[in-house]
Amino acid sequence: MLLAEKRVAGLAEILAALPADAPVHVASQAVLDSIVGFHIHRGILAIGTRAAELDAEALLAGLGPRARVVALFGVSNHDNVGGIFRNAAAFGADAVLLDAACCDPLYRKAIRVSVGAALTVPFVRLPEGPDAVALLRRHGFTCLALSPAGAEPLHALVPPPRAALLLGAEGPGLPDAVMALARTVSIPMAGKFDSLNVATASGIALHQLAFG
Repeated sequence: MLLAEKRVAGLAEILAALPADAPVHVASQAVLDSIVGFHIHRGILAIGTRAAELDAEALLAGLGPRARVVALFGVSNHDNVGGIFRNAAAFGADAVLLDAACCDPLYRKAIRVSVGAALTVPFVRLPEGPDAVALLRRHGFTCLALSPAGAEPLHALVPPPRAALLLGAEGPGLPDAVMALARTVSIPMAGKFDSLNVATASGIALHQLAFG
């Protein structure tokens, strides 16, 4: 970790929990700015070792009788992935599943947009090929595909005990094969608008699943 002097006191609890051999460097703001050539507003930089990948079967099997997960299909924008992780943490989702076409939630921009939630919400990347809907069904999840073409209005949805929110990339949306295997849900909108940014839509849907 490389910290500005003014940030040390506020991180005291986190620093105390680090392994004794974890290097922590502290410098003045002027020194930090001179290293990168511009003012670092946050004053905290860190690098860590990536943990081993989780197993999808084990992760889903370990969730309780009431659980919420998010499954992403082809979401390759780091801002959107970060925003979805932030919403997942805010509304108590238990895990995020990403297909092979999604971007890395541990990319620095995704971590930053997630406000650190990408480091705390369990996630698993599915290898190329497996049927994510079949995987979720096998573990007792009701798959809810969010789409402007969804048959059920979101506000009328009674959240099932084990719910999986399926989200696709902006533009193409969810694959037709995924839509055909899931309950389809839409967010009614005013006027001629028919879609939202996928991260925004995830927040609305996760709120309904948490409190609906």
